[in-house]
Amino acid sequence: MNEKPHPRRARLFGHRDFRLLLTGAAAAQTGSQVTLVALPLVAVVVLDATPFEVGLLTAAETAAFLLVGLPAGAWLDRMRKLPVLIRADLVRCLAVGTIPPAAALGVLTMPQLYLVALVTGVATVFFDVAHQSFLPAVLPREQLVDGNGALETVRSSAQIAGPGLGGGLVQLLGAPLAIVADAFGYLVSALLLARIRVEEPLAEPEPGRSLRAEVGEGVRFVLGHPLLRAIAAATAVSNLFAAVLMAVQTVFWVRVLDLAPGAIGVLLSVSAVGGLAGALCAGRLARWVGQARLIWLSTLVTAPFAVLWPLSDGGLGVVLFGFASGVVLFGAVAYNVAQVSFRQSVCPPELLGRMNATMRFLVWGTLPIGALGGGIVADSAGPRAALWLCAVGFLLVPVPLLLSPLRRMRELPGGPDGIGSTAAGGDATATTPDSAAGGSPDRATEEPAVSPSTH
Repeated sequence: MNEKPHPRRARLFGHRDFRLLLTGAAAAQTGSQVTLVALPLVAVVVLDATPFEVGLLTAAETAAFLLVGLPAGAWLDRMRKLPVLIRADLVRCLAVGTIPPAAALGVLTMPQLYLVALVTGVATVFFDVAHQSFLPAVLPREQLVDGNGALETVRSSAQIAGPGLGGGLVQLLGAPLAIVADAFGYLVSALLLARIRVEEPLAEPEPGRSLRAEVGEGVRFVLGHPLLRAIAAATAVSNLFAAVLMAVQTVFWVRVLDLAPGAIGVLLSVSAVGGLAGALCAGRLARWVGQARLIWLSTLVTAPFAVLWPLSDGGLGVVLFGFASGVVLFGAVAYNVAQVSFRQSVCPPELLGRMNATMRFLVWGTLPIGALGGGIVADSAGPRAALWLCAVGFLLVPVPLLLSPLRRMRELPGGPDGIGSTAAGGDATATTPDSAAGGSPDRATEEPAVSPSTH
């Protein structure tokens, strides 16, 4: 007998526009996961980059969150989000598409890689902020948790399939040509997004309101919310040291563990199984331990496994590295599903872009700092020393959460079945920062990233 689909899931996938959004995300994420393997290998193997140069490349990819992160939210609150998503995909397609022909002609250089990373980073800032602000226009509030869970499942699935595909393509075609898959993924995503027919209202800016004032409103909303502050602090620490990992892991794998590109792809794919498990289990875990407890427990239990990274060596040590990454990624994704849904439900629609941009600025702005720091430490003391720095940093991630009101809460507004919905499935009233200050449970977070290339 065939098992009937869960009614809530059936309603979710009954949304044509959400299916297009989800399929586009799958195409873009798979391509970007190929580049997660290929781009550092282009630098390390093809251009013989030093650890510092690889760290600088990682910093260039994420510097846009510091450069345009805050104004991007204010600009997006004045725009329709869907056209921004399509244009950002096309820009990323064209930018990464310049690498294969340059390599084929023998003119590829590190400055070109830095420029491509910076351009795609700026486009990603606009895409990510617009994407998180666009989902509430596609789905009703009570389906945001399931919608974000589905998007996280797609992302985690891409993290399993993409690196393995990338490693195989690098072995067969070379690292530069493998990046064609990323350009193709962005193009497919843009074409699918162009078919979405959501009627998205255009917010009119208040007369006499400056961009600076609007940016400040988003910053005050986030910093005025005690739970958002704590979660932003925890995630900023996580992303700071995750960037150290991103900057040095390829150098560590190639020059210390002597792994081939195919093996690197398999290692990343195996690690990503933990992220997929986190996406699939997040809802059940929230109902079991409570939404608020899941936020701090997910980091408290999984972050210590980061200590296994610098302990890894050849042979079984590679398995140790993959296991640790899988466990840490499990916690990161479970944490992420809850926090994104909370932000979307708690924030007034006219502030969504600025709120998301402020959170991104605060928690992703640490990425270029961590990447540069990781490159410097790896250059002077070796990649393993940089991994020890990363491991110690991950142990600090739960501290801001444990010092916040979250530690004394079990549930958050909306009950265990979903953020922004009552236990019976009806609409819930959005909680304001003032009510949070008075002790009412709230839901918040930003994603602690092991590979913050997406979200």
